[in-house]
Amino acid sequence: MQIIAVIEDEKAISDIIKYNLEKEGYKVYTAYDGEEGLQVINEKSPDLIMLDIMMPKLDGFEVCKRVRQTKNTPIIMLTARAEEIDKVLGLELGADDYITKPFGMRELIARVKANLRRVGSAAAVAAGDANLLVEDHLSMDLSKYEVSKGGVPLELTLREFELLKFLWLEKGKVFSREHLLEKVWGYEYYGDVRTVDVTVRRLREKIEDDASKAGYVLTKRGIGYYFRG
Repeated sequence: MQIIAVIEDEKAISDIIKYNLEKEGYKVYTAYDGEEGLQVINEKSPDLIMLDIMMPKLDGFEVCKRVRQTKNTPIIMLTARAEEIDKVLGLELGADDYITKPFGMRELIARVKANLRRVGSAAAVAAGDANLLVEDHLSMDLSKYEVSKGGVPLELTLREFELLKFLWLEKGKVFSREHLLEKVWGYEYYGDVRTVDVTVRRLREKIEDDASKAGYVLTKRGIGYYFRG
C-alpha cells in the first residue's frame, strides 16, 4: 500500500483529502503544521507528499526546501494563493507539482496518481538491465536512476530526471511545452506551460557548465525544447 503524507493546517480540508485518498486505497498520514509535517515525513517515509504553503511554525516552502536536502519524494504543493510567484517559487525549491484551492477531488486524485506513476516507472527502470546514456562529460544511468557530470553525481528531482530522460532518448526532436506536459507530467496541465520553463531552468542549472548558455537542453524559439542532436 502506497503512503501519502498530507500536511495541511485546515483540518476540514485535510479530512476531506484523507477520506478521498483512502477510498482510492492509499494509506494517509496527516499533519497540521510544518514541524509536525517534517516529523511525519521522516517517520513514515511516504511515497508522495501533499504540502500546503501557508502553515504555522514552518511554511510549505521551508518544508519543501528541507525535504529536498535528503529526499526525492514527489511533492504536490497546495495553495490558496493563485499568484504566479507562489507557483514558481514552489517549483524552484523542488516541488514536482502544485494545485490551487479550491480544487475538485477528481483533479487532485489524478495529480496524485500521475506523480506516483512516475515513481513506479523509475522503480521499473531500476529493476531492469543497465542502460547508460553518455554525452561528453554528462552521463545518465537509467538502471541506477543517476545523472553524473564529470563523474560527480547530480541531485535531480524525479521530475527533472524524467524530463531529461525523455528529451535525451528523443535527442534532436523538438517538443512543445504542451507536449512535454503530457508526456513527462502525465496529464493535461490546464495550459500552465510555465511549469516546463521552470523545470528546464532548474535542470540547466545542474547539468550545464553555464546555465545561461544551454549546451545539452536547447530552446527552439517559439516552439519548445530539445536535447542536442
